[in-house]
Amino acid sequence: MHYKQKHIYIGVDLHKNHHTAVIIDCWHEKLGEIKFENKPSAFPALLKEVKKHTKKGITPIYGLEDVGGYGRSLAVFLIENNQIVKEVNSALSFAERKSYPTIKKSDSWDAYTVAYVLLNKLDILPDANPHDLYWAIGQLVTRRNGLVKALTALKNQLHIQLSYHYPSYKKFFSEIDGKTALAFFQKYPAPHTLKGISINKLTAFLLEASNNSVSKRKAKEILSLITADGDTKREYQEHRDFLVKSLVRDIEFKKQEIEHVEEELILLMDKLDYKLDTMPGIDLVTASALVAEIGDIRRFPNPDKLARFAGIAPVNFSSGGKGKDKKSKQGNRTLHGLFYFLAVQQVQISKGSKNLETLYFYEYYQRKLKEGDSDSSYIPYVFLCILTIR
Repeated sequence: MHYKQKHIYIGVDLHKNHHTAVIIDCWHEKLGEIKFENKPSAFPALLKEVKKHTKKGITPIYGLEDVGGYGRSLAVFLIENNQIVKEVNSALSFAERKSYPTIKKSDSWDAYTVAYVLLNKLDILPDANPHDLYWAIGQLVTRRNGLVKALTALKNQLHIQLSYHYPSYKKFFSEIDGKTALAFFQKYPAPHTLKGISINKLTAFLLEASNNSVSKRKAKEILSLITADGDTKREYQEHRDFLVKSLVRDIEFKKQEIEHVEEELILLMDKLDYKLDTMPGIDLVTASALVAEIGDIRRFPNPDKLARFAGIAPVNFSSGGKGKDKKSKQGNRTLHGLFYFLAVQQVQISKGSKNLETLYFYEYYQRKLKEGDSDSSYIPYVFLCILTIR
């Protein structure tokens, strides 16, 4: 008996409020189907339905596309109940749906295609491993990314408002969201609020806001620039002043929240025996993002498996004995982007470096350029090899 005949295959189409599961045998014949709510109290119904179609000596295997989002609760439940759960790449099930002459779309059909891929690709699909630690790290990384994106939008809005109030504001401070800059714009949102403020008084304010790192010269420079800009006060000025103060308060809040999230990330990352931040170019944020996307590194037996998962392994395109390796457009694109960004950083920081790892990386990069290979698909892969060796 072929080993695939010893299983039945359950593909699950995942949604926010409900899931649809389709059960097939090794001959691709549909055995059953069940729709159930996305909540732990409804999950036993799936096990009960699967049990109806599980004969003696047959083991069920479940395939889920998303074990970190809508499908995470189900994956955790199944694993806790000693079920075999595989993670099905959504690109594979999408390609399967597109391979039919007539393309159709429904929850039932989507679940069937997941089960079909699960059966056909059983040997290469990774085990689902929705570990709480990696999931929590991933949630914190997502939260931080959202805060950073919101902070960038707020800073852009503040730039616009200040350009109306202080035409020369960019010369005031090196960073618009620095501690001293935010304190200044919160206290003095427009030039008219500085009326009657002497150089000494402004200097005292700046010294306190900057922990004595700003001199009297800066106060003179700011007042001089404001005088040179001319009068910018307009009708309803007080409302626009409020807008500047509101943006400053929001920016300060976002920066504080980012710090809090990073503190939580440090606590969780310390629970892992990873040394990613010992590599040049990798800080806490990047290391956390890598861990969040990769999860438990032990589910990848070698660098090649991880490279294919991340979509950074070159793919050979050839016909008639001619062809070349090209970069892949499949795999985890977030992870692909992280490796590519890190690879570019390694090339930059390795110039003149005496570190053997970065030196090896730079020499490889230069060798590929001399060979006339303008395709950069190799670079992230080599970085991955160095990373896994560590």
